[in-house]
Amino acid sequence: MDMCQTNQEKGPDTARQSSISRRQAWELFKKYNQEPFHIQHALTVEGVMRWFARELGYGQEEEFWGITGLLHDIDYEWYPEEHCRKAPELLREAGVSEDMIYAVCSHGYGLCSEEEPIHEMEKVLFAADELTGLIWSCALMRPSKSTKDLEVKSLKKKFKDKRFAAGCSREVISQGAQRLGWELDVLFEKTIQAMRSCEDAVAEAMGQE
Repeated sequence: MDMCQTNQEKGPDTARQSSISRRQAWELFKKYNQEPFHIQHALTVEGVMRWFARELGYGQEEEFWGITGLLHDIDYEWYPEEHCRKAPELLREAGVSEDMIYAVCSHGYGLCSEEEPIHEMEKVLFAADELTGLIWSCALMRPSKSTKDLEVKSLKKKFKDKRFAAGCSREVISQGAQRLGWELDVLFEKTIQAMRSCEDAVAEAMGQE
């Protein structure tokens, strides 16, 4: 079955539900990921995706958005050379639905995946994945070590400096904004807000690891 067609056919009025619980998703992620950096990133993207689900009117899909964010890099630590290609196998073994598998893989479109972001959630994940890394790098440069006092103008300055956090693709971030139909400033502002919303919860979860 063509998953692009499936996603489009569902339409905005059909709320997508996760086929696994958050607890099951967390156990699945931890099975393949132990590095603190990867765990923190997954938790951050989960929180960001939950915020965007509520912000963009997909509140009924918050669990689906969040769990997709949590699992999006499930294969990266163990299988970096097969990123987005190994994920379907790991996710199917755990009973994850095909629409979530497609969404997970779509975040790597053009780099390690042929699955194009179609649904608005997939476009958000595509854009926010790289951007969260850049925002957190900016936050760590501040005396507060926090996103809570980070302003868009500071992020824009670092975005233009290609040497800063060079691993965060400016091209992908820009393309993500275009796919969403947003100006970069809008994507920056919303993603900073999303990271502020989950920063404390992520820090607490990391302290329990």
